[in-house]
Amino acid sequence: MATPKLLAVDFEVFGRVQGVFFRKYTKKKAVELGIRGWCKNTEEKTVAGQLEGSHRELSLMKDWLQRTGSPSSRIEKAEFKNEKEIDDYSFKNFSIKH
Repeated sequence: MATPKLLAVDFEVFGRVQGVFFRKYTKKKAVELGIRGWCKNTEEKTVAGQLEGSHRELSLMKDWLQRTGSPSSRIEKAEFKNEKEIDDYSFKNFSIKH
């Protein structure tokens, strides 16, 4: 059985995503889906980061970042850039950068 291809993608979420536990919930969802990478607050009041996982996991995570987020967040849009195939994970887990 072939191993599912791994993908890496950069993301940024716009809207009311700071001060509403967005990073904490993003990490929780990523861990739940088996996604590795990181997220952080930006000076532009967005949350940005990188995701690594299978196509299926990333699709679910992207959907969550675009539509769900943390309970108090208000997502205006989520952008995904630089999606590429990778041979192996470059992160051991999912972390929140400060």
